[in-house]
Amino acid sequence: MIDTFFGAKLVDYNTIRIAVFSSIAKGKNVPFQLIIDGEFAENLNIVKQSFLSGICLYECKPKYPITLGKNYIIQCRDFGSTSLDVNDATSFQYFDDEYYYDGDDLGVTYSKTSTTFKLWAPLASKVSLFIRKNSNEKFASYKMVRKDAGVYELTLFGDYEGYFYRYQVTNSGMTFITTDPYGKASSANGKDSAIIDFDKVKIDLYEEDLPTYKNYTDTIIYELHVRDFTIDKSTTIKNKGKYLGLCEENCFTEYGNPAGIDYIKSLGITHVQLLPIYDYKTVDELNPDASYNWGYDPQQYFCPEGSYSTDPNNPYSRIIELKKMIQSFHKNKIKVNMDVVFNHVYNYEFSVFEKIVPNYYFRKNKNGTLCDGSGCGNDLATERKMVRKLIIDALTYWVKEYGIDGFRFDLMGLIDIDTMNLALKKVSELKSDAMIYGEGWDMSTNLPSDKKTTILNSFKLKDIAFFNDSFRDIVRGNSDLNNPYGGYLLGDISYLEGFKFANMGSVVNYLYPPRFISANQSINYVECHDNCTLYDKIKKTLKTDDDNVILATINSINLIILHSNGVPFFHAGQEIGLSKKMKENTYNAGDEYNKFDYKVLDKRFNNYLYFKSILAYRKYLNKLGINAYEPKEIQNSKTFVNVDNGCLLIKRQIKEKDKVNQYILAINPTDKPLNLVFDDYYRVILGDGGYLKDSQIYVQNVVILPHRVDAFIKK
Repeated sequence: MIDTFFGAKLVDYNTIRIAVFSSIAKGKNVPFQLIIDGEFAENLNIVKQSFLSGICLYECKPKYPITLGKNYIIQCRDFGSTSLDVNDATSFQYFDDEYYYDGDDLGVTYSKTSTTFKLWAPLASKVSLFIRKNSNEKFASYKMVRKDAGVYELTLFGDYEGYFYRYQVTNSGMTFITTDPYGKASSANGKDSAIIDFDKVKIDLYEEDLPTYKNYTDTIIYELHVRDFTIDKSTTIKNKGKYLGLCEENCFTEYGNPAGIDYIKSLGITHVQLLPIYDYKTVDELNPDASYNWGYDPQQYFCPEGSYSTDPNNPYSRIIELKKMIQSFHKNKIKVNMDVVFNHVYNYEFSVFEKIVPNYYFRKNKNGTLCDGSGCGNDLATERKMVRKLIIDALTYWVKEYGIDGFRFDLMGLIDIDTMNLALKKVSELKSDAMIYGEGWDMSTNLPSDKKTTILNSFKLKDIAFFNDSFRDIVRGNSDLNNPYGGYLLGDISYLEGFKFANMGSVVNYLYPPRFISANQSINYVECHDNCTLYDKIKKTLKTDDDNVILATINSINLIILHSNGVPFFHAGQEIGLSKKMKENTYNAGDEYNKFDYKVLDKRFNNYLYFKSILAYRKYLNKLGINAYEPKEIQNSKTFVNVDNGCLLIKRQIKEKDKVNQYILAINPTDKPLNLVFDDYYRVILGDGGYLKDSQIYVQNVVILPHRVDAFIKK
């Protein structure tokens, strides 16, 4: 009706609010009728009537409480009919308790004789399954049956392996077609969910032979992007940009240096951290070279990304090829951490979650608007029971099915503490040394401050680690290339005392209050996929084009990361000074800015050798017990000595072969040489070439060159 609005909303299970805006007055004796599943139920009792800005509001009471799962229509002779909007029921007091489903069988359960589909859709009045063998066929439709806790269920008998399916869900009169939020397999670009026989994708992931790590501080993390690391044309890798590209051994650069997984395993890292490998939205899987993205826009949480597979339309391809990649890392004793994004999805309006259970999955402000702490307009409401369940189910699935060894959480500060502690508990039950860590930034969202997984609350999450941004800023300086300033290792000696705090894992009450309970919680880093590269930062801050200075500074900073208490973290290419050409946020900038450039490796092979040697040096220090993680042990294990012009010595006692010797790390962050005179002869253990394992060089008078860090052990 022109110039007329007629709507109805469920306020609580016993109250319906009806709004009428029209130039036509409603007759006093014309009732509002309640229609349930197409049948007249009753004339509603109007208990209150009010007017607001030309809108007539009626508060009505049905004879019996409204129960979810039925199709409710409000009808009025003068205005026609409208669907009753029940979507606000998700905010009713006991909704989470009444509709929590604790089963482990959401999604598809397949066998050769039957397939069962289960979808949690408590608001829905109707759910249908659409299924077909291939895209040339029409969908067959089956009505699903509503069960306890708002789960819709259907079992089809026969062998449905290889079939594609969707759900049709009707909520409050609105009908949408959607994929399965628990879908484990998919056609290209997430168009359809797929049914597969998981017995056909079983692969030995070599988990039993993997080393175990008692503490996070025993690990070294190396972050990479599947496409970035294999896409460069100057290597012999065949499956460029693909999972399989990281399976290929005996691959080389133009100069015959190792490429791909051969390069990674040669470094001596313990864990790779993979940028998102679940299915994400903004790359066309059928044409992956046409666009680029890091993958922080989740589409399917249980399904691998298809653009990294050789056949995105084959549901088996992405699963088998991803498993082969993980298998390759595991065979080489390298564990795999997965970058996960549970703080937001690609777009809430078009997400499977909003289509299936409107008004439930996304956190809102008190005024009803969406929280936007992620900057994407759709913070997931992780504190809600079924959102938390989804997260835990996804994490444990990736561990059990794909052998994932740990998880890095994007914008972890937007996730509630209870969810993160439960995630740690459930994942650790599957893998005792699994790593859980993430970004603990305190971002604006409608979650009490004491409930956020932020660095400020680290004492409530003692076995979860955080990216230590104060370490980054003290050691390197800020990330803004337009207004750069340097940290201690870039020559600002005013950071000298702060550097001591950072070097001790930010756990000792020195200059600043402790950030963490132990150094196991401190992810020490200066570069990650976000922001500028270390090379660009140094070049812009020091205002130099001299690669000798820049690369020497990179070597020193990398060494300090490894020589500090905490968990060393490196971004792929940091070791050889890769550049993003002064571009900071390159999430969609393409291969030119993001690829691992193997020509630079050939050019700066000495930097690679230095990096490789100091990783071995870190493991040597660990064996000596130097890299402690408890605050008291850290504080008692080292002595800081300030020397000329803001330079620093770190002294400690080490026991090697039943003999206690003094160890000195000499740090010169300045552009002037540092002259040192020791009380006795010291063996050079770390010099310009890196870790000198079998060095027989002894010195008493020594010059530490500018932007250098060297180490010595007393004779």
